[in-house]
Amino acid sequence: QVQLVESGGGLVQAGASLRLSCAASGRTFSSYSMAWFRQAPGKEREFVARIAWSNGSTHYADSVKGRFTISGDYAKNTVYLQINSLKPEDTAVYYCAAGPAITIATMTSPGRYPYWGQGTQVTISS
Repeated sequence: QVQLVESGGGLVQAGASLRLSCAASGRTFSSYSMAWFRQAPGKEREFVARIAWSNGSTHYADSVKGRFTISGDYAKNTVYLQINSLKPEDTAVYYCAAGPAITIATMTSPGRYPYWGQGTQVTISS
């Protein structure tokens, strides 16, 4: 049974940094993509970043490029999201997701990912 467990969220001031973690278990993820999405109150779930486990390639939403970095520790089956220069508009629940056969064309669609974590709340105060 696949499990994704996020951690690292919290309440921080604007301009601060956070590192979110997603620990994955339950199967081999070598052919999977791992991604981060976020959902702010009253808004749809939004793609943030993706890493292809097979070759380590990364992709980002335009809104977070330059401030967010996704990375993976294959030995620990853990994916990280480093967030710098946090802004109030980054406030959201951040979700980790995993799925097979994810492409650049499909990586932004939540429906393409069969596995999800429970989410971790990130709140930025101005």
